[in-house]
Amino acid sequence: RYFLVGSNPAETKYRVLKIDRTEPKDLVVIDDKHVYTQQEVRELLGRLDLGNRTKMGQKGSSGLSRAVSAFGIVGFVRFLEGYYIVLITKRRKMADIGGHAIYKIEDTNMIYIPNDSVRVSHPDEARYLRIFQNVDLSSNFYFSYSYDLSHSLQYNLTVLRMPLEILKTETSQTRQESFDIFEDEGLSTQGGSGVFGICSKPYKKYVWNAKLLEAVKSAVHRDWLLYIIHGFCGQSKLLIYGRPIYVTLIARRSSKFAGTRFLKRGANCEGDVANEVETEQILYDASVMSFSAGSYSSYVQVRGSVPLYWSQDISTMMPKPPITLDQADPYAHVAALHFDQMLQRFGSPIIILNLVKEREKRKHERILSEELVAAVTYLNQFLPPEHAIIYIPWDMAKYTKSKLCNVLDRLNVIAESVVKKTGFFVNRPDSYCSILRPDEKWNELGGCVVSTGRLQTGVLRTNCVDCLDRTNTAQFMVGKCALAYQLYSLGLIDKPNLQFDTDAVRLFEELYEDHGDTLSLQYGGSQLVHRVKTYRKIAPWTQHSKDIMQTLSRYYSNAFSDADRQDSINLFLGVFKPTEGKPHLWELPTDFYLHHKNTLNLSQTRQSYTYWWTTGVLKHLPLPFDEVTCAENRRKLTVKKFHKYEEEIDIHNEFFRPYELSSFDETFCLAMTNSTRDFMPKNVGIDPSPFTVRKPDETGKSVLGNKNNREETVLQRKTAASAPPPPSEEAVSSSSEDDSGTDKEDEGAVSQRSTPVKVTDTGDNTKITENVVQATKDVYGVNLSDIPSEDDLAIYARFVQLGQSQHKQDKGSQQFCSKHPLDKVINLIPISSFSQDNIYEVQPPRADRKSIEIFHAHIQAGRGNMQPLGRDDFLMYREYIRNRYM
Repeated sequence: RYFLVGSNPAETKYRVLKIDRTEPKDLVVIDDKHVYTQQEVRELLGRLDLGNRTKMGQKGSSGLSRAVSAFGIVGFVRFLEGYYIVLITKRRKMADIGGHAIYKIEDTNMIYIPNDSVRVSHPDEARYLRIFQNVDLSSNFYFSYSYDLSHSLQYNLTVLRMPLEILKTETSQTRQESFDIFEDEGLSTQGGSGVFGICSKPYKKYVWNAKLLEAVKSAVHRDWLLYIIHGFCGQSKLLIYGRPIYVTLIARRSSKFAGTRFLKRGANCEGDVANEVETEQILYDASVMSFSAGSYSSYVQVRGSVPLYWSQDISTMMPKPPITLDQADPYAHVAALHFDQMLQRFGSPIIILNLVKEREKRKHERILSEELVAAVTYLNQFLPPEHAIIYIPWDMAKYTKSKLCNVLDRLNVIAESVVKKTGFFVNRPDSYCSILRPDEKWNELGGCVVSTGRLQTGVLRTNCVDCLDRTNTAQFMVGKCALAYQLYSLGLIDKPNLQFDTDAVRLFEELYEDHGDTLSLQYGGSQLVHRVKTYRKIAPWTQHSKDIMQTLSRYYSNAFSDADRQDSINLFLGVFKPTEGKPHLWELPTDFYLHHKNTLNLSQTRQSYTYWWTTGVLKHLPLPFDEVTCAENRRKLTVKKFHKYEEEIDIHNEFFRPYELSSFDETFCLAMTNSTRDFMPKNVGIDPSPFTVRKPDETGKSVLGNKNNREETVLQRKTAASAPPPPSEEAVSSSSEDDSGTDKEDEGAVSQRSTPVKVTDTGDNTKITENVVQATKDVYGVNLSDIPSEDDLAIYARFVQLGQSQHKQDKGSQQFCSKHPLDKVINLIPISSFSQDNIYEVQPPRADRKSIEIFHAHIQAGRGNMQPLGRDDFLMYREYIRNRYM
């Protein structure tokens, strides 16, 4: 057997999975559904170790040996032999949203589960394994333990604000059929000290390992299920006079109809389009961390292929193969399915920005425009006029060639009109200063205004032919416009306008270029050919030769390596399942039938030609149906009640980890891109505001030139899909060197014995290197000493020891009730009561009488006059002694 031991970050709670290794082709995973303490897990593993020794009393021949330490399970996969387990062995922190860490997978490990004694070998197994590993999991796959990456921030925070009455009814309903018999223990006696936790089902379209987890989804506790997304994630710090604002960019690539450039075009029969990516920019004030008290804002936009049945024949070996429409679709059936999905997720209005060429000598891209106009016109006949799909055609290539027109000025006008129609999400009401000094643009803003802030309704959908170069520049301009509104809504700028050549826009532009390069590598096989500076017409003369090289790289990739990459994606996503006696993946002439389900069997239900939307969607517009409180959406939520001192909801300990020794070198917030360090001029006398326009020669780091000083960091972000390593039979790692510590010889030697696989979360393996351009004295005003003094180290070690002893407390054994001694002692309220009007005017905090008495007692204690201890103090001290020393 294999034993998987999983723990929480503090290593105070554990779960154990048993995996049977005697089944040659079936997967038998047993979850005992019990939460263990550290002591109980040690005892359990000790008993297993003792019971599996070859001779009793011999320590040398231990029956239990560690196979691998990992950070999570990607899933289980089977080809023609038995099952493999895919584990994350290395990770790197990429972003932080409200204390929730987002990690990038750096390395994985595939372990074959069945024993050698029961293994039934197949000649084609190794080839399938090689194809599966062509999907490089260390290249732009992301996960988070506590934040749902498949949904937008607006959805996640809207779910958190569900009315309490609904949650109470949900808890009472699910209590009887609770998954874990220990989870709801003691809830009835908790009184008013309970906190509700909500877990939503992930949005399957953007989850890439859903098929890999299907085999165990119903058998194990949900804490084992780790959903991963593919795309891009980047975060930079914008310092506004020392106030940290985190700008995050998350791109989610759709796992439906996924593939490479010329092999996946248009849409499939279910309305899923090729190269569909949802890009979300999140802005928040990092000085206040929690979702309930902090200021958060987000804006979402989408890119995707033109939703029609079309393709390009690559057998002609031309750089631009001719576009052909594969099927006539007079009733816009496939476009209707696609826009129905968008109405459910984003609400109305849906705005299409079509950037394909309108005027051509030989009709090429215009074929798509004409069909798309016809489809949108047909579908709009049946929608109410206020919720109609808005279509904006704009020939970007023609404007670029013209010497009279400025492309980005025209795009800016489009961006302004789009953001005014859709609005954006912000989780706090309008600032008092925006009511006192109203801005014309702000008052015209669309979206939905609610008591808690604003909601984005509708979305911009941008496309060109490839949805790469032109689309990325258009999305950057819309994002820049939305960023200005987001900064204004948080009270950080006085007008919702941002100028080019400011530190803030340079930082944002670099994020978008990394984002564009990464998405372009995944779909087109090369980095961006035309960048923002190309369209600004300020690119250096060396850029032209680079563009030619990227074009050649893209052509080579499309011609020679795309077919293999497409096979790998089909196998990884479970689109193709290897079956004995049926043709192999490499024997199929095309994958058309795999992606178009209606070619293999006719669907029983036919969609209406006129009422083409899902029932219930129209009733709630402009709000998205997915975010409305209704019975159907409530079924997607799992509600659980926690005690307010529970570790799982203690975001402070989760983020700061006082029980763990840490160093400045490894602190993520110091290593991330910083507007002051990386973009601000080094001359002290210059205005430090990130919203001041700079000349190109006075910037700290010019986006216009080449980025040699940070080339390595950028390359790590834009990891291209590399060639897979040669697979081994037992344990296959996706890295060239075996970092995971898997001993292949041991594997055969202890095949009959139980092997634990410890899945822990004890900090990052990889050290984030910090490229300090400027001295810390210049940036922060203080010099950090190289080595702390012994006294400082002793104080820090004592602080960590306090944190560790706090976590040794076994909270499961305490009887939480309304008379809990901690209820009266620990009262977590904010120590200052700043009003939410703006950052310039604040009300001084008022101290109540009890606080003043406590403060006076504290002063008296310092002078030696001790207060008599009350009953609560004795109870608390007794509790502390019992947990600390007994």
